[in-house]
Amino acid sequence: MEQKLLGKVALVTGGARGLGRSYALRLARLGADVVINDINLEAYKEFGETITAPTVTDEVRKLGRRSLGIRADVTKKTEVDDMLKTVLDEFGSIDILVNNAGGALRRPEATGHHSMGASDVSEEDFRYQFNINFLGTVLCCQAASIPMKKQKSGKIVNVSSQAGLHTTVGGGGMPYSVAKAAILHYTRILAAELGRYNINVNCIAPAWILSSRAIAQGRNEPEKRKNLESQIALGRLGQPEDCAKVVEFLVTDLSDYVTGQCISVCGGYVLF
Repeated sequence: MEQKLLGKVALVTGGARGLGRSYALRLARLGADVVINDINLEAYKEFGETITAPTVTDEVRKLGRRSLGIRADVTKKTEVDDMLKTVLDEFGSIDILVNNAGGALRRPEATGHHSMGASDVSEEDFRYQFNINFLGTVLCCQAASIPMKKQKSGKIVNVSSQAGLHTTVGGGGMPYSVAKAAILHYTRILAAELGRYNINVNCIAPAWILSSRAIAQGRNEPEKRKNLESQIALGRLGQPEDCAKVVEFLVTDLSDYVTGQCISVCGGYVLF
């Protein structure tokens, strides 16, 4: 693979498993030194994901790149600011930020059924979803934009979702969907603000991807998979690498004249 990112430093949030891991390894293969952020640097174990080293940080090092794992909660400004300081102290710069942390997750302390409907979701569930998806993205963008402005360069990739672009009959999943929609529009506003500093800000919107968590939750079961594939123009579910290839486009010189955009990575699940 051409070393298009040689000499660059990348930070991937939520990078200890699944899609985040895929982004981190792709960037490393392109020559970047990669910082892995997660609240659990061994998160891959939660869903039985097989990796080639004790942590994703070690996998990056096996590829011949420098790497550092940082435990930090991206919903807490002090932890995010400390993380960026560590990155700058260790590597001297930050050139790429991939805001992957988040997901349609339950509050750790939640028990039983909790409605995620627009008309009756609890304040606690709404705040949790909004914080781990939208607030975490904003805090990381704000912290990374400081050194990027000074060096007058940078590539930021935020992760939205097809859930942030459309809804289905009956609604549901409101906090996650609205948070991901907020990421999309925040991306546009931030791109308009940072363009004068030669910083590109874009986002991707994955759909039905076979991440380790999705597989553990049943997405790959034959009946469910067949039903989903029947709704996708390309007739297959996505792999993490399908998303990583689009991230590659957005962090290399191929996208130097692209900013404020959202690229759907859905195989044609949503066509508009």
